[in-house]
Amino acid sequence: MKIAGSTALVTGANRGLGRHLAAELLARGATVYAGARNPDSVDLPGVTPVRLDITDPASVAAAAELAGGVNLLINNAGIDTRTDLLDGDLDLVRLELETHYIGTLSTIRAFAPVIAGNGGGTILNVLSVLSWFGSPTHAAYSAAKSAEWAMTNVLRVQLADRGVRVAGLHVGYLDTDMAADITGPKSDPAAVARIGVDGIEADAYEILADDLSRQVQAGLAGGVAALYPQLP
Repeated sequence: MKIAGSTALVTGANRGLGRHLAAELLARGATVYAGARNPDSVDLPGVTPVRLDITDPASVAAAAELAGGVNLLINNAGIDTRTDLLDGDLDLVRLELETHYIGTLSTIRAFAPVIAGNGGGTILNVLSVLSWFGSPTHAAYSAAKSAEWAMTNVLRVQLADRGVRVAGLHVGYLDTDMAADITGPKSDPAAVARIGVDGIEADAYEILADDLSRQVQAGLAGGVAALYPQLP
């Protein structure tokens, strides 16, 4: 995948990692559509703002029709409601699933035929270290990201023979508004954007953006005991 000369759409591109991804693509010579629920909130010069709410099928369909030249889709849009799975609001749990799983799937279903029709390309799903490791503090988010990771693995196989590569970007906490209340180490979103775009150009299926993601991935082979040593 060559970024220079490509046409990309980034969801949730008005702030945080999405904005940095759009900026990185633009700097490398891509034409960039910046998706956001409110396109007026997109303030990055050089991109084309697109109204896109990934939980609204009509909005997704309209974006796919507008951005018909896309051969790179980055599914970045997301939320973290910090909802507990045992006693939290089930509507918020559903919202997390509707955003990270159903919304991302809806966007892929709309754009995969576009990408294939344009000669092939790449879909990058922005996942999380929390797709591998469940955190009670981010319970609904962890569950939804785990579902998105599983979906990524299935679609990677399904779309391979159509010339569409499906990749996942795993990252820990980022220094963005979503993690503003987190006091632990946080990665620079601009650096993560560079790592993500490097991974796309390298045709990587799985892109690990930080040491935490690498450590947790390595721990998967050790099972529950390795990932959750606090359990009796």
